Amino acid sequence: MVTYEDNPYFIRVEVESVYVEEESVPDRNRYAFAYTVTIRNEGAIAAKLLTRHWIISNANGEVQEVHGEGVVGEQPHLGPGECFQYTSGTFLDTEFGSMRGSYQMLADDGVHFDAEIPVFSLSVPHTFH
Repeated sequence: MVTYEDNPYFIRVEVESVYVEEESVPDRNRYAFAYTVTIRNEGAIAAKLLTRHWIISNANGEVQEVHGEGVVGEQPHLGPGECFQYTSGTFLDTEFGSMRGSYQMLADDGVHFDAEIPVFSLSVPHTFH
């Protein structure tokens, strides 16, 4: 496991996703998913989340990229050991897909770095892929 001893700019990102049946319209190929992200500063230096970059793929291999400032209208500043959690969502036109990306961070010492968002799946329960 990587820790701040190995990298003073280490931000761990964990994501859990769920299918949102009540907002989905399968007859129209519209599948809603919510995801909860936990961003934890495991480094030794405080950092602020400036922007986000998401890569969203559906089951047909179609890819959409999303860029924007902050997350859910915020640009959290995380000291060592602090975390920030938020929930957001997306729609796919297939029953499954995936998301991944990165957050662009600015450490208090002026260093810019990326925090990787590992790939996670978006899947309607009981679908095979």
